[in-house]
Amino acid sequence: MQFDGALVKEQGVTFAIVVVKRHVLNNAIEREEAREAFSRYFPFGIPIILMAQDSRGIPTYHGRKDIVEFLASIHPSQIPWKRYTV
Repeated sequence: MQFDGALVKEQGVTFAIVVVKRHVLNNAIEREEAREAFSRYFPFGIPIILMAQDSRGIPTYHGRKDIVEFLASIHPSQIPWKRYTV
């Protein structure tokens, strides 16, 4: 399995971002299942932020409010994306 994500440390906060399909963000059960599934690939206890893009490439983030607000203020190219193979 492969997925795109990032491990970020910003302003003293470490968090992970994982790219998911748009429908995952729209379903509370699928969001929590995705967070649980992806959490095993990142250090224990860090917040997992889910990100989906629309057809124009505009991202939508879901997760801890302060982190989501920070991510909304930067361009996605500023995130250190990586393809994870697990």
